[in-house]
Amino acid sequence: MSSGDAPREPEGPVGAQVRPELDPRETIDMPAPRVGERVITGISGAVGFFGTLGALLVAAGLIVLAGVLFAHGVGVGGTVALVVGILLFLASLICFGGLTAVAPGQARVVTFYGRYVGTIRHTGLRWVNPLTSRRRVSTRIRNHETGVAKVNDADGNPIEISAVVVWQVADTAQAVFEVDDFIEFVAIQTETAVRHVATRYPYDAHETGQMSLRENADEITAMLSVEIAARVASAGVHVIESRITRLAYAPEIAQAMLRRQQANAVVAARARIVEGAVGMVEAALARLESRDVVELDEERKATMVSNLLVVLCSEQSTQPVVNAGSLYH
Repeated sequence: MSSGDAPREPEGPVGAQVRPELDPRETIDMPAPRVGERVITGISGAVGFFGTLGALLVAAGLIVLAGVLFAHGVGVGGTVALVVGILLFLASLICFGGLTAVAPGQARVVTFYGRYVGTIRHTGLRWVNPLTSRRRVSTRIRNHETGVAKVNDADGNPIEISAVVVWQVADTAQAVFEVDDFIEFVAIQTETAVRHVATRYPYDAHETGQMSLRENADEITAMLSVEIAARVASAGVHVIESRITRLAYAPEIAQAMLRRQQANAVVAARARIVEGAVGMVEAALARLESRDVVELDEERKATMVSNLLVVLCSEQSTQPVVNAGSLYH
């Protein structure tokens, strides 16, 4: 941020998906901010520095003049020059305290005896009222990674989950005055949102079309970003992105859940094999009938279907059996 223009809310990464809206029943009821950022630029630091330096030189000159006047017996003029010189000297020292350096990626929140004056975002050396207090606030992009949290998913199974959120201070006034510590506030609200989202969905989907934490990672992280943004908006924080970095069953049920996943995979694979085999058998019977290769009665068709299904669905290679007689003897 290298200009004194009004700050704009940071934009998300290019190509980011549109985030879904929160369910009205899950709306986060956070208090509305009572203060908003007001940008001020102050006076150029060069003007403030050389102006104060000039006043300091004038004060030194008045003090020297007072000494000369006292030496020539001009007591009244010397006293006036001495008093003005000392006061100007003290005022110059105080004015030097108004010089404020603002580095890139930082802002200064200016208050005057408890009253919010504005925020300096213009980088470089600036000069403001030396009686004000100026708090440094970083506007750089930050990462926060939650610790591994153990929660129960929608099915009641204990899981371990953690996430990382990328955020940035968008409104320095709200970040300073709306919460005690905006960094700690973001950390706590992020962990709360992660726990809340994890309890709303199962780890694995049990029905077609059901959302799950493992299979719908993009949708879940989008909802997580929305909820975190809603929770920290009152603190002047803009959430750029969030991602789940760890998702696993808790150790005490990990082995049992692994066996269940393996069983589900075996059942799904078997169902796919049988479906394909039935299709191949149907196609074979249809081609035999359409080309009049052989006429099969219902019993012969049943035998052929049984043999083909055994060949196609068996895990081991089949052994041919030579039938020297007929099918009926």
